[in-house]
Amino acid sequence: MRMKTILTTASLLALASSLASISVEAADLAQAPIYYKAPPMEPFNPWMIRLRVLGVLPDTAGSSVNVAGAPPLSSPASGLSISDQAVPELDITYFFTKNVAAELILGVSRHHISGTGTLNGLDIGKVWLLPPTLTLQYHFTDFGPLKPYIGAGINYTAFFNQSAANTSLAGLAVTDLHIGNQFGAAVQFGFDYMLDRHWGLNFDVKKLWLRPEYSATVNNAIAVTGRANIDPWLVSGGITYKF
Repeated sequence: MRMKTILTTASLLALASSLASISVEAADLAQAPIYYKAPPMEPFNPWMIRLRVLGVLPDTAGSSVNVAGAPPLSSPASGLSISDQAVPELDITYFFTKNVAAELILGVSRHHISGTGTLNGLDIGKVWLLPPTLTLQYHFTDFGPLKPYIGAGINYTAFFNQSAANTSLAGLAVTDLHIGNQFGAAVQFGFDYMLDRHWGLNFDVKKLWLRPEYSATVNNAIAVTGRANIDPWLVSGGITYKF
């Protein structure tokens, strides 16, 4: 009986020791730091494209008209008017970093030119513009899904498919028209509002300084020269896709 009591006591002591050991190990586990495996970072893709509706709004104040031998028809008594236009436009943006990017816009627009002042009502002609514009941008990234940016750069406008009106007003008709291609400066501001990682909405405003020289002929005989101060505002809105 005594031996049985000794064995029972030894078993109880062993069980108590095991429970104490388990308790210590559990306490150690509770205090040990827990490491979580971070999800893999998605690779940085530098490309973004936007499809927008672009409004081209010329500001022709200060345009000059010099009609050979006819001072009453020349500036400052007369000037030019160039029509507004809305066209689809594509732009491609490349991010050098998350904040610094370059943007190239591509689009064409067709405009109607007419006279003002003493030439009011004179139909001068029509012309197509190809104004690729390259800007260097800084994108602000501290506003959540709202991504505002500013930029500045250069524009080169090519004028093509130029056609004189050949319609008469008070015995005058423009029979030939030529506008020279021109470089100009550009500034911009805008923002993207990202709906998710890839898709967003965009609003953008640019100001171009564009003042090409032009020449025309009236009634196949009278030379007209001057400078067209086009200086357009480019106002656009559309869809953003970030690769």
